[in-house]
Amino acid sequence: MSTNKDRLAVLDDLWVKVRSARWLHEGYMAPQLISSYYLIVVKQADGLLTLDLATYRLQQDVAYVASPGQTIGICEENGKKPDVYIIEFDVHLDGHGNAVFPLSGEISIHIENAMLMLCEQLCNCCRSETAMERFRGQSLFQELLYWIMNHLRQQTRPDSRAAMDRTKAYIDNHYHEGIAIEQLARMAEISPKYYVNLFKKTYGKTAIDYLTEVRVNMAKQLMVQSDVRLREIAFQVGYNDEFYFSRMFKKEVGVSPTIYLKNRRLRIAAYTAPILGQLLALKIVPYAAPLHPKWTSYYYNKYRTDIPLHLSGYRYNEDWEIKVEALAQSQVDCIICTDQLHPLEKERLERIAPVHIIPLYETTWREQLLLTAQIVGASDEAESWLSSYNRNVKHVRERLHDKLKQEKLLVISQFKDSYHIFPTRGMREVVYEDLQMHAPLSTGSYHDGQGLNLEELASFEADHILLNICQETETLHHWERVQSSELWQNLEAVRKNKVHLISSDPWREYSAYASERMIIDLNAQLCGNRT
Repeated sequence: MSTNKDRLAVLDDLWVKVRSARWLHEGYMAPQLISSYYLIVVKQADGLLTLDLATYRLQQDVAYVASPGQTIGICEENGKKPDVYIIEFDVHLDGHGNAVFPLSGEISIHIENAMLMLCEQLCNCCRSETAMERFRGQSLFQELLYWIMNHLRQQTRPDSRAAMDRTKAYIDNHYHEGIAIEQLARMAEISPKYYVNLFKKTYGKTAIDYLTEVRVNMAKQLMVQSDVRLREIAFQVGYNDEFYFSRMFKKEVGVSPTIYLKNRRLRIAAYTAPILGQLLALKIVPYAAPLHPKWTSYYYNKYRTDIPLHLSGYRYNEDWEIKVEALAQSQVDCIICTDQLHPLEKERLERIAPVHIIPLYETTWREQLLLTAQIVGASDEAESWLSSYNRNVKHVRERLHDKLKQEKLLVISQFKDSYHIFPTRGMREVVYEDLQMHAPLSTGSYHDGQGLNLEELASFEADHILLNICQETETLHHWERVQSSELWQNLEAVRKNKVHLISSDPWREYSAYASERMIIDLNAQLCGNRT
């Protein structure tokens, strides 16, 4: 095993340069593909960090390093907001060869006030309008790295965490047996009361809830893999009472085991994210679907254990051959996709299973939902879902109109230094057709998706702005700079603190399920509650 000294020997040949530094306090960082290194320093241990396919619970005395090409995101957990410093930097190597930073992933260190003060000073320097202060930030970053590398801890986790990990691993391996809190507490060598509190503090859920989650996930796998009866599945995952198993399953999943099993018998491949959004509205979880912590973050976080085959979730589908190959190795019964297919792609899919194509641009998402429902024999469920959606829209529309009156709302997206008005079809339909919100009058002469500069954007008289920021490095850097500009600060919506950030997932997806989530999000942002 290499020591810290071995790993840090490469520093003689490395050059590092900070690109940006900011304090994320009670905020959210949408999953994004990064092109530089990221250093995450935890100020307060709340929230979750996603690094590629791994999820870390933010901890005290721990820093995290992500490398170019990885996907990184930060979010709250159980209502607890993240409180971290995010520092982006580049690495160069003297001579030839690839520049690789010696630290990666989860790094255990002794964090003290001196280190946090360095982070705060670095953030201030990076935000400064003077070149001299920004230049000073480079030396502060060097000092910060020196501090971290000089305070590395060989032991990655405290004893209490190691004890909790042992009991959690025991649950993973013995879920089918009778497991009691007293038994787990003895393994951790602490009292049952303290164990209950420590498990929830460590993993964000109780040990009993975690045991239920493991058992239900294993039951799902058994349902997919065989035709075994529900009574036998219940027994195999640790439940002696089939009816109690059914109650716990429905509480965890939202549908009964019988309905879940019925939906899973037909191995459906949702080839694109919008199709997944249509199927989920019908309460059908497909066998295969595009799942990725950045490109389809909501679906990945919520359904990755339910969907056995994860297809590429890259939005522009440049890697379709990888998706086709994955499906060729499976035994799907049918493939449902939109009509944005390469001719060779369609030909190869048809060799695997019957392909059902849903027109994307020639039909509305409502029509697409009904077409999808016909394919899977769920037309009644589609009509029921649409009725429920319409009732919810009416309720939220009344709340919004009562609160906002005649206030104007503008929907835009930012990509690099350009702003796009009414960026997607789904955004326009939900905001201006379903919810009947009022757009600034001056937007009438602009077409959907038209690019604007900041000066043109400032000409609109918008009381509220819904802003979708592309999660890529250049755009995020521009967003950091523009917030301090006088032109941005003088926008009416900015002065009144009525700029509302919306994420690409769901706001850039066109499906029934995404539209429902947009309604919920807008109700929460503008009215302060969820439906």
